[in-house]
Amino acid sequence: MTLPAPFAVESGAVIPGVRLAYETWGSLNADASNAVLVLHALTGDAHVSGPAGPGHPPPGWWAPLVGPGRPLDPADWFVVAPNVVGGCQGSTGPASTAPDGRPWGSRFPLVTPRDAVAAEVVLADALGVERWACVVGGSMGGMRALEWAAGEPERVARLFLLASPATTSADQIGWASPQIAAIRSDPGWHGGDYHDAPPGQGPHLGLGIARRIAHLSYRSGVELAERFGREPQDGEDPWRGGRYSVESYLDHHATKLVRRFDAGSYVRLTEMMNAHDIGRGRGGVAAGLARVTARTLVAGVSSDRLYPPEQQVELADGIPGSGPARIIDSPYGHDGFLIEIDTVGAMLTDLLSV
Repeated sequence: MTLPAPFAVESGAVIPGVRLAYETWGSLNADASNAVLVLHALTGDAHVSGPAGPGHPPPGWWAPLVGPGRPLDPADWFVVAPNVVGGCQGSTGPASTAPDGRPWGSRFPLVTPRDAVAAEVVLADALGVERWACVVGGSMGGMRALEWAAGEPERVARLFLLASPATTSADQIGWASPQIAAIRSDPGWHGGDYHDAPPGQGPHLGLGIARRIAHLSYRSGVELAERFGREPQDGEDPWRGGRYSVESYLDHHATKLVRRFDAGSYVRLTEMMNAHDIGRGRGGVAAGLARVTARTLVAGVSSDRLYPPEQQVELADGIPGSGPARIIDSPYGHDGFLIEIDTVGAMLTDLLSV
């Protein structure tokens, strides 16, 4: 959908004609009480589950949660998943065409999680959803979910926060910094205005390096040690220019992302995550969390070194309608919220049952 008016963001910029891509599963019931909002992480999109078109590989990034017999069964729930403003999978972002007919590129402004929620409020209104039965999000999606609950408390009945913080810490901004620097240092970056360059000449090397750095923060050292150790990649000798197995693994994930994601969106969405602070303009983090009225379940991953469990404890302790933080015992690091799907699904089912 296209937002009906120019979209003003917190930085002071105005983005005309913002398009918000989204997918839905199921139908809204007669009293509009069964709508669930699912919010994706940094490189996710609107395609959560099921057959997909180009650019959205099936079965979706959280497929085990949405579908017949799953925690979000379309027979019971109207599931809505928008692609965040600033993204590159259908919503307006740096790769989109600006009103002058050129790509937005470097002119696309910083968009905060609060701005993303403002766009999603327009979508909710258009869909006839006055109050979400539940808002679900992990990582960057958790930041947006928390902003929904604090900024629009009367519109969120339940809240499920996974592996995300109340505010982005110096350590997390530090992890992001070399990723952004890698992209901006790529000769193909051209100050962010590379979208009309010939195919293959964008900042693909920089984006690949950024993904390697990020992926290390998404998994745990224990898992990497057990999975790869110091083994060389098959048929390669690290002492003679070859790679270790773990290097091949990181190369694989870099190649996959470069094929489907825009570097400009990666920079802007990383900056969006850096800007996250639930207490900004609300009297601090404690006051921001106290605004949440939703019945809340907060979960973290024991081995998460990007958004460690103490940040989920802070959320649970500060949100009035939350029980104690639930910590998923997993070796998979931050990605555990995507991998430990049986545990996550059981938690979601518990939350939706009350």
